[in-house]
Amino acid sequence: MLTQTTTRVLDPSDLGAALAILESEPVANAFVTSRVQVAGLDPWRLGGEMWGWYADGRLRSLCYSGANLVPICATPEAVRGFADRARRAGRRCSSIVGPAEPTSQLWRLLEPSWGPARDVRGHQPLMVTERLSDHIEPDPLVRRVRKDEMSVIMPACVAMFTEEVGISPMTGDGGLLYQARVAELVAAGRSFARVDDEGKVVFKAEIGAATPQACQIQGVWVAPEYRGRGLSETGMAAVLRYALADVAPVVSLYVNDYNTAARASYRRVGFREVGAFMSVLF
Repeated sequence: MLTQTTTRVLDPSDLGAALAILESEPVANAFVTSRVQVAGLDPWRLGGEMWGWYADGRLRSLCYSGANLVPICATPEAVRGFADRARRAGRRCSSIVGPAEPTSQLWRLLEPSWGPARDVRGHQPLMVTERLSDHIEPDPLVRRVRKDEMSVIMPACVAMFTEEVGISPMTGDGGLLYQARVAELVAAGRSFARVDDEGKVVFKAEIGAATPQACQIQGVWVAPEYRGRGLSETGMAAVLRYALADVAPVVSLYVNDYNTAARASYRRVGFREVGAFMSVLF
């Protein structure tokens, strides 16, 4: 039996069907779901296109195409359709990121025309928790960053991004987009830090993506001179307490597999591994 398939750009009339797919995997899809719940499917508001893959007239899989290319609930057949569309359009994203299996397949199909990548992180454990650990006391000095503290938090954010990604977020547009994103999280009350008596950030983290079902912690960073003192654990416990109380019942994050210290730290805070992401950086 032949199956009729097609791939197309979704429009606002497809919102209900798209959300049904996104919300079927609330943890893995938190990043894109949070954007769609706020902006809908209008490309200008969403910051990119949402591609849909149909089989027999029914929407089955999605792919977000913006600053990131993100396969969502993507079957192997859908990934091939998305790869064809991406190849024709040419690379406009700075990364491909998503669940490891479809992202790996997507990269295999795109690498001949889009490669080489600057970095490929093939296995990034996805970790979740629904409760605070009984073993780690939250740092009482970790708090929400205030709107008037942008000059305090930005140097730490730039240092974290540069250390994690390998390039400064201040290149290109001078950091305007990155600063706007940091300011957005601060304004939303989703940026957290411990600041010492001299006004320097000791620990920081953000709740980057948030839906009523799940949220995702990102940007975890400890100032180099403070590392090795357990501040990442007590700091994460504090952010986790805020997240569970104010944002969502499930909290997630993903981490590079080679960062064994961070993985062990997150496990002590109460996170467990439930899957894996993959990132391709350009």
